[in-house]
Amino acid sequence: MLAQDLLVVIAAYLVGSFSSAILISRLLSSLDPRNFGSNNAGATNVLRLHGKLPALLTLVIDVAKGFVPVFVAIYYEYSLVTVSLSAVSVCLGHVFPLYFEFRGGKGVATALGALIALEPSLALCCFAIWLAVFLIFRVSSMAALTALICAPLVSLWLAPKYVIATTGLACLIIWRHRGNISRLVKGTEKRM
Repeated sequence: MLAQDLLVVIAAYLVGSFSSAILISRLLSSLDPRNFGSNNAGATNVLRLHGKLPALLTLVIDVAKGFVPVFVAIYYEYSLVTVSLSAVSVCLGHVFPLYFEFRGGKGVATALGALIALEPSLALCCFAIWLAVFLIFRVSSMAALTALICAPLVSLWLAPKYVIATTGLACLIIWRHRGNISRLVKGTEKRM
């Protein structure tokens, strides 16, 4: 990998490290979303702590930060490897933010942004899966896990060249949701 490609992947990580949930929470109160509610720096926890508008703003920023680095890598015609690594790297930044003691969110909205940049139809299918599961079960984590687990399969159908990127994103999201998976198995996961 060339030095420039490496810089693109590192830049994606640094963009991902910008935690809108933490910054918005700090603007609104002294609450750190990593220490209250679900202890997660994401839009769902911001919704619980601060309401709909801050949560929506968090969601939009997190999707945008997933989209921008991947879109830039595609626009400037970096290699498929660099594009794929950028998608995973921006989500790694969200999960392990450099600026916030490496304690971040679960990466779902940021992964959605990356999927939109990779292939909008892929992102739309994953969102439809998320929405269907959420409407049936009313469990955000179950919906996110199902959508991301399906992402590599949907990618095989719609955008085969992004199977590695979507598999990397799915693995990261599954790993980050291991506590949720345990609660889902026990039947103790919170409903919305």
